[in-house]
Amino acid sequence: MTLERSLNWCPNNVEAGNLTQIYEFHLMMLSEDPEVQHFLFGLFLSMYLVTVLGNLLIILAISCDSHLHTPMYFFLANLSLADICFISTTVPKMIVNIQTHSRIISYVGCLTQMSLLIIFGNMDDMLLTVMAYDRFVAICHPLHYPIVMNPRLCRFLVWISFLISILGCQIHNLIVLQFTNFKDVEISNFYCDPTQVINLTCSDRFSNDIPKYFLAIIYGFFPISGILLSYYKIISSIMKIPSGGKYKAFSTCGSHLSVVCLFYGTTTGVYLGSAVSHSPRNSALVSVMYTLVTPFLNPFIYSLRNRDIKGALFKLQRKII
Repeated sequence: MTLERSLNWCPNNVEAGNLTQIYEFHLMMLSEDPEVQHFLFGLFLSMYLVTVLGNLLIILAISCDSHLHTPMYFFLANLSLADICFISTTVPKMIVNIQTHSRIISYVGCLTQMSLLIIFGNMDDMLLTVMAYDRFVAICHPLHYPIVMNPRLCRFLVWISFLISILGCQIHNLIVLQFTNFKDVEISNFYCDPTQVINLTCSDRFSNDIPKYFLAIIYGFFPISGILLSYYKIISSIMKIPSGGKYKAFSTCGSHLSVVCLFYGTTTGVYLGSAVSHSPRNSALVSVMYTLVTPFLNPFIYSLRNRDIKGALFKLQRKII
């Protein structure tokens, strides 16, 4: 059974009276080989389940251990929750598409996926910035840390991060909904990549680039600047500490710094890969790193590099057993 592509073609391609409403987009499959598809299905399903379980364990461990009721672990629990939501916006749909051999996503479904992807992607971005600020206060102003990073401020920072993420989503949706004509329904990725959906519109390239650059500045440049400034201050303070305490001071930042490098490294790879590579499949493979591998590795980074988390997980295991 074949599905008719209903889409608004560019006005210069057809007469205005022949335009129809768009109902669906077609996503790209990572491989057309049935054997490879079965392998990818098992691999992605396993990674998704491990990611969800790992982040849930971190949230549960932090909730159950009173020693972890501190600002740093409060932000970590929220980051784990954002990672669960982030990976759940793309991977389940990809797994279902592989299993059903379908590439179709409805227009409403595509907008919904884009909205959730932007919200939780920006939430990760904002929380990593907040966590950098938390480490800055803890290391540079340790005596004032309990007063500055009080529970009320911590809750406010999480809520403001969520509201900023919602705002970014609404700005993007207002931009996308202005476009009624599309050149094609083929999205060169396994999910509704906001950048690629905008590129499918019939507007000129300059109009397409404005929202991308605007959102990149708001949700890329400013958070990265905040993180870099925080770590500049942190490193400056650590250099003044006697040699015996330098490693101990910086070790509290190790997990966060690893996640920051992983998150921004894969994000940069996605956009540079899509700009440089002329192969849509290569760009999609890079996107797998951003949407799946990064949330998958985060629980391992925090559980393996953090003795407090490992201790809380062992306590949780003894309680369950």
